[in-house]
Amino acid sequence: MAMSMRLPAIARAATEMATAPAGLRRLFCSNAPNFSFLSPKAEADAPARPQAEPSTNLFVSGLSKRTTSEGLRTAFAQFGEVADAKVVTDRVSGYSKGFGFVRYMTLEDSAKGIAGMDGKFLDGWVIFAEYARPREQSPSYQPQNNMSRPPYGNRY
Repeated sequence: MAMSMRLPAIARAATEMATAPAGLRRLFCSNAPNFSFLSPKAEADAPARPQAEPSTNLFVSGLSKRTTSEGLRTAFAQFGEVADAKVVTDRVSGYSKGFGFVRYMTLEDSAKGIAGMDGKFLDGWVIFAEYARPREQSPSYQPQNNMSRPPYGNRY
């Protein structure tokens, strides 16, 4: 009985959604054209992230906590000769921090690695591969209050 009462309500909601103004459809339907969870203003304010220069070093994000450097190497080795693969791990737990680096021998292999593994599953997680950006130089340590040593370590 409850199911028969529910069907007309579902059919009515579907027809109302089909006849709803485009603005409401855009707000409540994920299949509307140009759907985004962000408002158009937020998208316009966000600066475009610059693309990294092509290199043999790839940055891989979205890794599982259980992914190892060997697992990363074997996954990327099917697209070319891997020189080095490193998963960045937590010092205390030893688990992956969720990202790592893969270095190929040639630029062509690295391009194949990105094309082959970007957006694919590894250890049950979707990973993302892109060219690694060079590390930004951090400002050198400037002592405050004329202290000659950093504020950590053995003081005595």
